[in-house]
Amino acid sequence: MRADLGDQFNRERHDKTAPHGLFSSLSLRILAVNLAAPVLLVLGLLFLDEYEDTLIATEIEALRTQGELIAASLGEGAVVVETENADFPSFTPNGNLRIIQPDTARQLVRRLAGLAQLRARLFDRDGNMIADSRLLQGPGGEVQVIDLPPVTEETLGQWLRKAFVFTAGRFGLDRDLEPYTERGSSAASDYKEVMIALEQGVAGEGVRLRSDGEKILTVAVPVQFYRQIVGAVFVSRDGRNVDKRLFAVRSSILAMFGWVFGLTILTSIFLARTIGRPLRILAEAAEKVRHAKTRRHDIPDMTNRADEIGELSGALREMTQSLWERLDAIESFAADVAHEIKNPLTSLRSAVETVARVKDPEQQKKLMSIILDDVSRLDRLISDISDASRLDAELSRAETSPVKLAALLDALAQMQNANDDTRAPKVSLHIENDDKLVVPGLEGRLAQVFRNLIGNAVSFSPPGGVIAVRATRDGGMVCVEVIDEGPGIPAGKEKAIFERFYSERPEAEKFGTHSGLGLSISKQIVEAHRGFISAANRMDSGKTGARFVVRLPLN
Repeated sequence: MRADLGDQFNRERHDKTAPHGLFSSLSLRILAVNLAAPVLLVLGLLFLDEYEDTLIATEIEALRTQGELIAASLGEGAVVVETENADFPSFTPNGNLRIIQPDTARQLVRRLAGLAQLRARLFDRDGNMIADSRLLQGPGGEVQVIDLPPVTEETLGQWLRKAFVFTAGRFGLDRDLEPYTERGSSAASDYKEVMIALEQGVAGEGVRLRSDGEKILTVAVPVQFYRQIVGAVFVSRDGRNVDKRLFAVRSSILAMFGWVFGLTILTSIFLARTIGRPLRILAEAAEKVRHAKTRRHDIPDMTNRADEIGELSGALREMTQSLWERLDAIESFAADVAHEIKNPLTSLRSAVETVARVKDPEQQKKLMSIILDDVSRLDRLISDISDASRLDAELSRAETSPVKLAALLDALAQMQNANDDTRAPKVSLHIENDDKLVVPGLEGRLAQVFRNLIGNAVSFSPPGGVIAVRATRDGGMVCVEVIDEGPGIPAGKEKAIFERFYSERPEAEKFGTHSGLGLSISKQIVEAHRGFISAANRMDSGKTGARFVVRLPLN
């Protein structure tokens, strides 16, 4: 019940978190990464500060030239010389006063400003405004003239330019510019450029920002007559030309960005389909395999792709196959264990039932001996089964270390040869380059392998026989051979002897002494150390026996 609830929870969690549709989480990330560079680039290029500064400097230089021409014209045509007058502070060295004639100045300013298409204002020495190109004198007073743009239908580009100019002025792109204000009656003190021209005799310039977001470029040029400053011409023009050029560049950048943006989206969709979609298919297939009760769900084969997705598909397929093989091995192991335990249990049950009915002491003694043998067999069988079942987990968790095979084999040989029984088989050890026969692994488990092989050879060897153990280096591998003088391996059983619970024992050996798991465990340990184990009959002329070969990779 609890397991079913857990599976249901996992399925619901998978359904909620599984990516669906074209733009999955990975697809959106791919799109974001691909768009990051062009977006940052276009945002950086939209400012174009240096280019804008160059355009403004060029416009101001042209404005200064036009202001100087107007100032020169006024100095030549609108300045008159009067005699000494106490009401005027500015005199020539010989006592004559030089002033700007207002009527003439207004005509010149109006005429010259119209030709140059700019606004010009004239201030006298005292800072009072004498003339303004946008003011006309008439019988009823002054009338302000404003040049209206030509009547044309506003295009999308013009609308976008105005929108950008307004945004730049209102939201901080030009926040360091001084605001442009204009009173009804202007004075020289309202503009620092004019004060510079009047006081220092040099041209002053500035850039201001109007309330509607338009820039105003200004230049003040002193009006001189024989090096005497008699006034200042203040010329101004809006920055419409600068904004148009900037917008043209920005439009080109945005147009290019549009193409790049579209291409980026297409390539992102392509990447999403070639990366995200296969990954989603593999994930869904793996989820189906995890929840499936049968093997009808397979991992899609994408190994024909020469990329990481293909490698992942192959790895998942191999992992799934390995899991099914492991499940098969577990099922087979459980069946074999049940079968092997059932045999001594059946014998034990029969002996126990019989001993209760037998009255003969000798028969009871024999039955008790059978019971003890069966109990010992069960104990040995359960111990070996326990060792085999936890072997995988131990090999996966344990840390390997360098193992000197020469010292290990020498210790096992001395243990066997220390037997006082003269009829017991002896081990003949032959090792080449013993100082270089070092392999990475678990010393205790490798000792178990060679102890099983030597013990197996002892059980099949005749009394007084010799067991040859040879260790040599073969390229990048260590080759260890264990050769006995027994009857050898039955024909066709060279691989079967490594199966679990395989039973092929000498006739003289007592039944049940071995569980049949020794060689199977040895094979499992050797393969966990990335090695190989094989068995064959010895090929020496005139001699019989089995030959076991273990090959292990060197450090």
